[in-house]
Amino acid sequence: MEDKILRKLFLGFIQIHILHHAKEHPVFGAWMVEELKEHGYSISSGTLYPILHSMESDGLLLQEKKNVDGRIRKYYTATEKGITVLEEARKKAYELFKEIKD
Repeated sequence: MEDKILRKLFLGFIQIHILHHAKEHPVFGAWMVEELKEHGYSISSGTLYPILHSMESDGLLLQEKKNVDGRIRKYYTATEKGITVLEEARKKAYELFKEIKD
C-alpha cells in the first residue's frame, strides 16, 4: 500500500523533472533514465517511455526524431503548455516544501 502511494507521488516528481530538463534542452529516454538515477529514482526505460508518451499526448512535450549513428532517436522538448505547467508546479512545490521542510 505504502509503495503504491509513494510511486504515485514520485511519478509527479519525475514528470516535473522531465519538464525541467525538456525546457532547457531536448532530452531522450536513455539520458533521462541516467539523470533520474543521479537523483535517486530507480526507473527503467520500460517505465519511462510510457510517461514520455503520455506527457506528449497531454501536450506537455513535443517529440522530434533524429538519426543518430544510423539509429532513430526520439528527442523531447517542452511545449508552451509544458512550460506553463512546469511554472505552476514549481510554485506549488515551493509552497509545499516551505511548509513541510521541518
